[in-house]
Amino acid sequence: MNIPEIEVQTLKAWLDSGRDLVLLDVREPNELEVSVLPGVINIPLKSVEDRLDELDPSKETVVICRSGMRSGTITELLRARGFKSAYNLAGGMNAYATQVDPTLKTY
Repeated sequence: MNIPEIEVQTLKAWLDSGRDLVLLDVREPNELEVSVLPGVINIPLKSVEDRLDELDPSKETVVICRSGMRSGTITELLRARGFKSAYNLAGGMNAYATQVDPTLKTY
C-alpha cells in the first residue's frame, strides 16, 4: 500500500494557516521530552489500535514519530480503519526540526 505522506513544510503551512488538524504523535512519552509539536495527542505505537476510539476518523490526521517509520505503520493502520484523511509526516520530528524549526532537538 502506498502510504500518503505530507512534507514537513506542508505541515508547517497547515499549522500556520490554522487548519483543523489532529496531530497524532506515536512516540514514547520520553521521546516527547526531547522534541514535540504543540497540541499533539500522544498515543504510543503499541497502544494505538486499542485506543482508536480516542480519535475521530472524520478529522484530518497527521501521524508523527521520530523519522517517519512508526508513523507510516500507524498511518496505514488508520487508513485501513476508515481514516481517509490520515497522513504520515515524511521524515518525522527529526526532519521537522532540521528543515522547519531548528530550535527543536533531534535524536
